[in-house]
Amino acid sequence: MNLLERLTFFIKDNSLFEADDKILLTVSGGRDSMLLTFLLAKAGYQIAIAHCNFKLRGAESDLDECLVRDFAEGHGIPFYVRHFDTEQIASERGISIQMAARELRYSWFEELREALSFDKIAVAQHLNDHIETVLLNLSRGTGLQGLQGIQAKRDRLIRPLLFLKAEEVLHYVQEYQIPYRDDQSNFSTKYARNKVRIDIIPQFKKMQPDFERIFEQNIAHFKESYALLQQFIIPLRNDLFIKEQEAWIIEKEKLRKHITDLPLLYELFSPFCFSKSVLTDLQSCFDKESGRLFQSEGYDLLLDRDFLIIREKEYKQEDETIITSETKSVSWRNYSFCCDYSHDVSIVRDKQIAKIDANLLIFPLTLRAWKTGDYFYPLGMTGRKKLSDLFNNYKVNVFEKGNVPILINGNGDIIWVANYQLDNRYKISGNTNKVFILSCK
Repeated sequence: MNLLERLTFFIKDNSLFEADDKILLTVSGGRDSMLLTFLLAKAGYQIAIAHCNFKLRGAESDLDECLVRDFAEGHGIPFYVRHFDTEQIASERGISIQMAARELRYSWFEELREALSFDKIAVAQHLNDHIETVLLNLSRGTGLQGLQGIQAKRDRLIRPLLFLKAEEVLHYVQEYQIPYRDDQSNFSTKYARNKVRIDIIPQFKKMQPDFERIFEQNIAHFKESYALLQQFIIPLRNDLFIKEQEAWIIEKEKLRKHITDLPLLYELFSPFCFSKSVLTDLQSCFDKESGRLFQSEGYDLLLDRDFLIIREKEYKQEDETIITSETKSVSWRNYSFCCDYSHDVSIVRDKQIAKIDANLLIFPLTLRAWKTGDYFYPLGMTGRKKLSDLFNNYKVNVFEKGNVPILINGNGDIIWVANYQLDNRYKISGNTNKVFILSCK
């Protein structure tokens, strides 16, 4: 088969897209993306080009843009470009320049795809990229899942060149006289991926000249093995991990018979990215340290008394809700509050309702989450108590305590720990002639 026939076969064999689909090509100006653009244009597919100028290489970045623009105009292909101040954005987000560029790139591609009503986004990664990914994952200890490499298709993202070796890409851009530009940073071994490509893979090729094709077969075997493993893991995980609102709940008794099997634990918890060292710690304190919190990059795991609770990390600013003297109703997170005034000084024993001496209030009041060091004077007591101790007494776990509404007076005093206890200083007394009523639902 010639190259175009091989490409067509790979597209059909992996169900990448239909013949009448509209494809948005991510084109950097390098040999890989320029070859893919040339081939899809030659095959007659409906395509457009998206190019990111990250402004990281000065005039070189602008020359990349000019090359891609000229090629698009010369072949009648719609061209779209976006400029980014990548270094500034990376600094603002506190991430690496490489990570910032990746986030910006894929975010814009999806935004553009949706705006233009395109069906797929095509990325020009090839077989060597596939192999490099597996070798890097192997060195990082990502387990069997990491040995599957790059997927040819994931949602709307496709990789039509994944069948082609890097040396073949170079051969074909030269044969078809396709213009391209090399990014000189790709030749620096200070980056791990470049080191694998420049130093490590050539050593394998010395031992086995057909290294790429053999490794491609190995990756296929890894995928098959992983698929077989998932036939056992997925039903077991579905039985153990019960989704409730924003958390996954696992009964300790049901997990107990599996807790000593670290490889099994690793696979069960793999969607939440907990490392083996974290899971080893979990094993060691499974029946000893209730309340212990374990963390992965994206999730928190709480070892509670009878359950394990997993929740996605929340990256949000401190949220507060203001209550003025005229407020009738407000919301804070998942809670709704109704405000009212009364002259009824009778005692109410519903913990969802606070009856407060209105003359002691300094508006505006604030609803917020608890903070380390918070304290109040519990109803019926003269001494003060830390909220952390109150929560421990009520056996409130670390996830729940962060969502308990705390009512704060204008002078900074805690008035009410909603649904738990009123502050003794703000209770109704014999001198009370006006009552502020706050109910929580």
